[in-house]
Amino acid sequence: MSEDPTPVSDSPFRSEPSARDAAPQFVMPLVVRIERTDPPARTDALETAARAVLTILADERSADDGEWARAMRDWQDARIRKVVRRARGAEWRRAEALPGITVTGKSAQVRVFPPVPLDGWPKDLARLQVSGTDLDDPEPPVDADATAPVLWLNPELGMSAGKAMAQAGHAAQLAWWELSGEERAAWRDAGFPLAVRTAEAARWPGLTGSGLPLVRDAGFTEIAPGSCTVVADHPALRRGRRDLS
Repeated sequence: MSEDPTPVSDSPFRSEPSARDAAPQFVMPLVVRIERTDPPARTDALETAARAVLTILADERSADDGEWARAMRDWQDARIRKVVRRARGAEWRRAEALPGITVTGKSAQVRVFPPVPLDGWPKDLARLQVSGTDLDDPEPPVDADATAPVLWLNPELGMSAGKAMAQAGHAAQLAWWELSGEERAAWRDAGFPLAVRTAEAARWPGLTGSGLPLVRDAGFTEIAPGSCTVVADHPALRRGRRDLS
């Protein structure tokens, strides 16, 4: 579930090699806790993963001379990749012992780690499985709050929960990049409220053409290269954008 978020305004997706491809490649690991007897709800797992990405981006250890700053810079200089793996029991306890941040939702726990080289995963993360992250929602999600950020999923794509978690994380990151320092601080201080919802089919073309941050998938897993997966609809970014109704 390694993906690359590329804004829609960029040149055709991955059509030509760039300096980002030539740079050393890193990946941001995320681990979702999935116990056999009490798995998290799918939507909550997606939302918690997105908040986890925002939390590490905003963490002081990721900035300036912080202990994670070099890894974060190297990662962002290359293709922005994220991989979601699952853990339970002792696996989860070993993952929690590694440097990172655990974010807890209503039913989900996701731990995010500073980026690592593609071939340099810590052994306690490398041994975790990527497959087996299929999750369900016990009840349909309630309508999203129109005044809060919403990450809209493409209604035409079927993605596993792990894949969708990585894509939601990408969308949250693209929104973060476009916000001002004041807007970032306000979102952080509020606890990064957000919702992840599947867009209605009739609304999806308008969202992708709105100018809001749009994630295109690199096509490493599950879906075709260049597929539009998520639109990040943050209220602070709606001003001056195309009507989204």
